[in-house]
Amino acid sequence: MSTPAPPGDWRPLDRRTVWLTALVTAGVAAGAAVPTTLGLAGRLGLGPAIAWVLAGAAVLITGSAGADLVRWRRTRYRVTTDRVDLHTGLLLVRKRSLARDRIRSVDLTAHPVQRVLGLVTVRIGTGEQSGGDSTLELDPVARAEGERLRRTLLERGAGRTPGHHRAGELVTLDPRWIRYAPVSFVAPALGGAALGAVLQVSDWFGAQSRVIAWAGERFREFSPVTVVVIVASAALLAGIVGALGLWVEMWWNYRLEREPGGTLHLRRGLFTSRSVSVEERRLRGIDLVEPLGVRLLGAARLDAITTGLAKDDEDQRGGDRNTLLPPAPRPLADEVAAAVLREDTSPTTTELTAHPPAARGRRLRRALAAVLLPVLVLAVLGALLTPVLLWTALGCAVAGLPAARLLAREAYRGLGHGIGGRYLITRSGALRRSTAALERAGVIGWTVRQSWFQRRAGVLNVTATTAAGAGSYTVYDADASEGLAFAAEAVPGLLEPFLEPVPPGE
Repeated sequence: MSTPAPPGDWRPLDRRTVWLTALVTAGVAAGAAVPTTLGLAGRLGLGPAIAWVLAGAAVLITGSAGADLVRWRRTRYRVTTDRVDLHTGLLLVRKRSLARDRIRSVDLTAHPVQRVLGLVTVRIGTGEQSGGDSTLELDPVARAEGERLRRTLLERGAGRTPGHHRAGELVTLDPRWIRYAPVSFVAPALGGAALGAVLQVSDWFGAQSRVIAWAGERFREFSPVTVVVIVASAALLAGIVGALGLWVEMWWNYRLEREPGGTLHLRRGLFTSRSVSVEERRLRGIDLVEPLGVRLLGAARLDAITTGLAKDDEDQRGGDRNTLLPPAPRPLADEVAAAVLREDTSPTTTELTAHPPAARGRRLRRALAAVLLPVLVLAVLGALLTPVLLWTALGCAVAGLPAARLLAREAYRGLGHGIGGRYLITRSGALRRSTAALERAGVIGWTVRQSWFQRRAGVLNVTATTAAGAGSYTVYDADASEGLAFAAEAVPGLLEPFLEPVPPGE
């Protein structure tokens, strides 16, 4: 175990990194050994195939561990009063340094092998969109050292003025939230991936044709429609099981708490543990996200709108770092939003201004066009090639037109905007409804867009530009005068110089 060192002293990574690399490489080699052995056995025989695979695995494990030993010996880091420095490399030495006052995030992750060994990977970021130069990674250090670094580097003094909202634990996992996992869009995606995996694995073993023939034998007496229904149902069932497993892995042990000094600290993960910290002084609002399936069950997810929390490839693999609350009952999501923002009530409960009927017509026309254009193409091809495409076009029209109409109406009902205290609120979306409450002081500009069709309908888009979150939040198809008045009221003095004054008496 590592021990704390005086500030400014150079420190190595944890020496157990060599064992960690050896164990991970051994696991990878074991996973690849079975298909490789079977592939070689047909040409060399089983005994020689096993010998070659074992020799290759030994070389791979030894080489990886040796390379990591060199990396460990050549890597040092230190934390001074104003900088974090990292030196690494043998032939090509890299020296990197981050100013402590620019550090916005210190996140800890640990996959299962790291957790067994008591290690974590520490990722220190400035939140800038400049690729790897904005992030410094210590992989690995002891868990106690990682927690010490997180507290030390995020210590800024008091954040927001503490109100009557409690510090400490804000919300913990309720296992009943798992019921929202099967209705997410992840389930059908995982189902399709499961079918592809079956074909891919069977191809590795040279049995893909036999698997397809076996399936054909089982479904020979069924109609094509029945076969499609059965396969789709099986894929959906596999996707639901996968979605449940993914939810457990991502959100087990979930806990959101407020630490002294104004930092929101989130922990989650069953096998791979993740620890994310969000400084409250960087918080500019919250985004209440309601995917269609989750919304039908009366639930919502809560995301933070914050500066200095850039996403990169690592973050995408580990899930969204800005998610503060997984899909949970909507009243609870509003309660957590209020606690996070230190408000009596969440801005997302503000009554919003509805948009004009012209916005509904625009959504209905776009939805119908999205269905009718493919139907028209299929119909033309069917008339020229085969009647099967005509029947396909008819089926698409019968199923697609009512669904398009329902989604268009749902998208219109989701439109809204308003002002609630220190926040402006925008809401939009049908498949993924988003209610964003953005701090008015965080708006740095407005963008007003109006196409030719929008001018004829008397509507426009008003976009609030900010340095936080997605970077922009748009009020879609608002009444022209209402949208401009909303922007002028939300951030006084920012848009008025570009508006034409209204003559007296009009």
